[in-house]
Amino acid sequence: MPTDSVSHWIDRLQAGDRAAAAELWQRYFRRIVGLARKKLADSPRRAADEEDVALSAFDSFCRNAEAGRFPDLADRDGLWRLLVVITSRKAGRLRRDQACQKRGGGALVGAGQDSESDGWLSEILSREPDPAFAAAAADEHRRLMEALPEELRAVALLRMQGDDVAEIAARLGYVERSIRRKLQLVREIWEASLDAES
Repeated sequence: MPTDSVSHWIDRLQAGDRAAAAELWQRYFRRIVGLARKKLADSPRRAADEEDVALSAFDSFCRNAEAGRFPDLADRDGLWRLLVVITSRKAGRLRRDQACQKRGGGALVGAGQDSESDGWLSEILSREPDPAFAAAAADEHRRLMEALPEELRAVALLRMQGDDVAEIAARLGYVERSIRRKLQLVREIWEASLDAES
């Protein structure tokens, strides 16, 4: 297998090679952003946009690949199909969240601000995240997951991927009350972990 093939980089990522994540990032990020842009086409522009969706989708893919959750993933076609599914779900959740009344009912964030602040904010938000940022995010995610006991990791991972309590309970075969308790434990462990760092 050529060392520059997508299949090679998938294998390396699944083995925990950070350089593989950077290679796949370079090859797929713009395509993921384009897909997210189409999925969010009629949504109002906000602080979270297609690049945020793409970053979140790619991060979810990397974390799950490193955790061995895609054992049958072997080639570029399978990878793209998987990225389409993850990105579509993330975009759908963002659209749903933007429409929630408690989040402003779809109102634009920062509407009516002066053009100077809009300019620098737009510049920051339009920057394409680099592979170093993705690697740092993956490191932090790995550290937080390793702080959890094994029985809480699946709950935390599903929640981070955007599943609500009912979805997690259904997937893992628990009642919702049990999932809420487990999520509270996750929060407490992570807060203690963050407090220990500072």
